[in-house]
Amino acid sequence: MNNFHSGWYLVYTRPCHEKTYYNRLKESKIMAFLPTRKVLRVWHDRKKYVDDPLFPSYVFIYLKDRQDYYDGMDAEGYLYYVKCGREIARVQDSVVKNIELLTGLDRGLEVSTDRFEPGIRCVISQGALTGVCCELIEYNGARRVLVRVDLLQRNLLVTLSPECLMVQGASAVHNPSVRRNASL
Repeated sequence: MNNFHSGWYLVYTRPCHEKTYYNRLKESKIMAFLPTRKVLRVWHDRKKYVDDPLFPSYVFIYLKDRQDYYDGMDAEGYLYYVKCGREIARVQDSVVKNIELLTGLDRGLEVSTDRFEPGIRCVISQGALTGVCCELIEYNGARRVLVRVDLLQRNLLVTLSPECLMVQGASAVHNPSVRRNASL
């Protein structure tokens, strides 16, 4: 913490305490982001859609100053800040923005820990996700949009029509001259 920089950071929470930790941060007026998705839970007597954390045990926290850093450690459910080496790992604003946009979709969002070869680098050009940088890959026999979250070693997969995508530096993804799984 020698050179503090304001921005987004990542906290690892106690298991099943993401919502508790997130709510404590909100009570302390600290900006936080807990990406969730609707999941159908089935009990023996009923079915219900619930909001499940997209990344179990992780909460994004925006630290403005050192006081927010220490207040984040005091909130119930906190275990530790995610670090790279000896420094806490800062998350790029664009990564948080992309995750926020993807979780706002009503479409099926899938989280994967699989390793994927680099795909065709694209930018989403239409709809709610306009401007999101992604990769187009082949996954389970279908073309999917991949957004990497390297710090968590996770990938977000969404199905979008090719018309919504533009290859970086080219015109359209369905252009036959663009090789599938080629890194641009």
